[in-house]
Amino acid sequence: MKKNYNKIINQIQKVRSKNNVNWMNILKLAFKHSPQEASKIMKRISYDDKKIFKLLNKLAK
Repeated sequence: MKKNYNKIINQIQKVRSKNNVNWMNILKLAFKHSPQEASKIMKRISYDDKKIFKLLNKLAK
């Protein structure tokens, strides 16, 4: 059973690493073409990420 968890976790890690590259490419493109709008969007993302982080901390307790 433990091997299955590790296998699935490794697969998730592989997909996330590719997705992180895609996410960063979009971020670079947004700041290149419209830095002010991109900045506004990033502020909203950051605000929501903080909410998610707080909720995750509640789950971790």
